[in-house]
Amino acid sequence: MSASPGSAGSLGRDLLGRRLLVVTGKGGVGKTTVAAGLAMLAARQGKRALVCEVDAKGSLASAFDAGTLRFAPSTVAPGLSAMTMNTEDSLKEYLTLQLRLPLFARIGPLARTFDFVASAAPGVREILTVGKLCYEVRERHYDLVVVDAAASGHVVSQLGAAATIGQLVQVGPVKDQTRWMRDILEDPAVTGAVLVTTGEETPVAETIELAARLQPEAGVHVAAVVANRVWPEPFGRGEERVFRTLRTRATTKALVGLVGTGAAAVLDAGQLAADLRRMQAAHLDELRAAMSTVPLLYLPERFDRLDGLAATMVTADALAEELE
Repeated sequence: MSASPGSAGSLGRDLLGRRLLVVTGKGGVGKTTVAAGLAMLAARQGKRALVCEVDAKGSLASAFDAGTLRFAPSTVAPGLSAMTMNTEDSLKEYLTLQLRLPLFARIGPLARTFDFVASAAPGVREILTVGKLCYEVRERHYDLVVVDAAASGHVVSQLGAAATIGQLVQVGPVKDQTRWMRDILEDPAVTGAVLVTTGEETPVAETIELAARLQPEAGVHVAAVVANRVWPEPFGRGEERVFRTLRTRATTKALVGLVGTGAAAVLDAGQLAADLRRMQAAHLDELRAAMSTVPLLYLPERFDRLDGLAATMVTADALAEELE
């Protein structure tokens, strides 16, 4: 399969030419793998790339065979740095930059106050997360920031925090802070969301719903959808005719007589693969129809046992092919 729409080469320039990519999707669809692959691909193309894990689960470190990631970025590959979000460290950095407070003084009491306020006020923790990422974009510390963001059920409120607080606070420095964040998030030439799904009913339905909400509620445009773990077509037309013949009762019985009961198991496995491929195709057709103006990239199901950095490199290769 190939990406659609988009002419050869233009899709890669459009997607990786942005400064901030927010990768999200239903839990378990492979968004961390895609985020790591996109960041790796950008670094291969000579960009200074940063990839940030928001939920601090440690999956991003595993994708690069790295040790524990921290708030301070560390190099995980040539041209590529990685970090994990920590709202307390983000608060410390904000206070240091904005209020000129020393790193060691008065942060403790303020952090405790922050915990109290964040528990009561909506969007405070989210604004520190989004603010840190937007700050890296604004200061041009990197050519591309890739975010392994919250899952689809939470990402809208996370990305919409700047707009929420901007509506609550009408004047003053907080209003000014949210304004420049929104300028970054709402510019489709700068920021784009990459929605990751699999060819299954629930992930596809959540992806379509999320795509409809992101821009109206959070101001972030959808840059691409990645269909992950797409099964290959097991048979061509001629092969499928042969397979149907083999699946008849008489032929199956004859094969079992020749090679043993394993023949029936092999045929059952072939049928299962064909059925799964057809089911995926139906769900992906629904996705394509609902999001006809958004580029749809396909990553194949992998049957190897690669993990860590090796798997990330294979994902980057597959993304490069789709974005050519």
